[in-house]
Amino acid sequence: MKRPAAPGYSAFMSSKPYAARRAQLAERLRAAGSGVALLPTAPERPRNADSDHPYRHDSHFHHLTDFDEPQAWLVLRSDGHSTLFCRPADPEHAVWHGHRLGTEAAPEVLGVDAALPIGSLNEAMPALLAGQGAVWFPFGRHPELPGQIEGWLATLRTQERRGIECPTQCRDLHPLIAEMRLVKDAGELATMRRAASISAAAHRRAMRYCAQRFRQGASAVHEYEIEAELLHEFRRHGAQSTAYPSIVAAGANACVLHHPAGPARLLPDELCLVDAGCELDGYASDITRTFPANGCFSGPQRTLYELVLAAQQAAIDATRPGLRQRDAHHAAVRVLAQGLLDLGLLSRETHGGVDDVIASAAYRAFYMHGTGHWLGRDVHDVGEYLSQGEAPIEQPDGLGGTVVKRPSRVLCPGMVVTLEPGLYVRPAPGVPERYWNIGIRVEDDAIVTDSGCELISRGVPVEPDEIEAWMRD
Repeated sequence: MKRPAAPGYSAFMSSKPYAARRAQLAERLRAAGSGVALLPTAPERPRNADSDHPYRHDSHFHHLTDFDEPQAWLVLRSDGHSTLFCRPADPEHAVWHGHRLGTEAAPEVLGVDAALPIGSLNEAMPALLAGQGAVWFPFGRHPELPGQIEGWLATLRTQERRGIECPTQCRDLHPLIAEMRLVKDAGELATMRRAASISAAAHRRAMRYCAQRFRQGASAVHEYEIEAELLHEFRRHGAQSTAYPSIVAAGANACVLHHPAGPARLLPDELCLVDAGCELDGYASDITRTFPANGCFSGPQRTLYELVLAAQQAAIDATRPGLRQRDAHHAAVRVLAQGLLDLGLLSRETHGGVDDVIASAAYRAFYMHGTGHWLGRDVHDVGEYLSQGEAPIEQPDGLGGTVVKRPSRVLCPGMVVTLEPGLYVRPAPGVPERYWNIGIRVEDDAIVTDSGCELISRGVPVEPDEIEAWMRD
């Protein structure tokens, strides 16, 4: 529904999804014994002198408010009443830094029940806490918050003799909101598809840029040049920022899992690993592609690439409702373990068969991370990975032994995961030299659907022949 626009806010923004989320959280508070939830947004962070880092809201806060200004708090009671504390509108400030929404416009624009100036927080909060059984706030995310709450409660305790009840419990709000965020609604999924599309275009641009540079006679391309192509494409299509620091790894640097783009030179016969994604309207994308700098895989490069791609396909096949989040990893590991034996990177005489390689975790010399993670507002998004309602069972510990722990949780439609197997071959005794210094990772973003999963990042080529064809054009 169209509503009045405040300066800097679209008249066609809808507060309905955020009001529904607040109502859902209030219901969870009631189910847990009632109380009041306190949630500040992220602080502004100084960069140097009088300059701040680009501001980014707190993900929990934005998920419930759609408000991305700093110095703001949400107070939500279990009866559903919501109060926003924010900065007042300030015409003089607007001349220098732009318009603020302000307390007068906030209820209409954001759909909250009341808005108060942030300067009144300490004065108003004791009354908002009065009569509540518990205070809910995210533990460990705002270091100063427990002290602030204790101060407000201390003020309330002085009024208990007048019959004003003071909360008697402090409880962690994070798990309640994390579970809400784990399953995405239709609007969230639409935004994530768009973010993945923008990121895929950036990866295509990076591939073609490298091929063109080498066709033009360049002897090398710097990692930071490739990063610049990514950033240009992100912003050109409206993404507000990167979702995480971009990884651009030339040659042997691809064997460093989180290698930042730097001055290293990518040579024509090397592979380039790019792990980069944009953030769009508060939602992350996360894509990795590995491609030949000059547009043509060598024999050993293609062999390892096809093995990683086969492992990813096994993970894709294991990503559907009813299966567990960890099943994709187990499926990918089995394919990689078999391939490592077949290619001679692991010796059957030393390591045995596939089951032995998995049980001893010998594959971890070449593949040392998991196959995926939750994706959403954060690139490593919130939500429990382990089942909450099942008894612990004995599981492999990845080191040749076992550990008793809960199984991973069952997937359901609306969850979003990454699927990202890889191989990283460093020079080592017994490792065929033709594979040395080859690092490969292939990563896509997948929405769990009713019947399987939807890969929303396949706008960038992934098959080796498709990569080579794209880079030739």
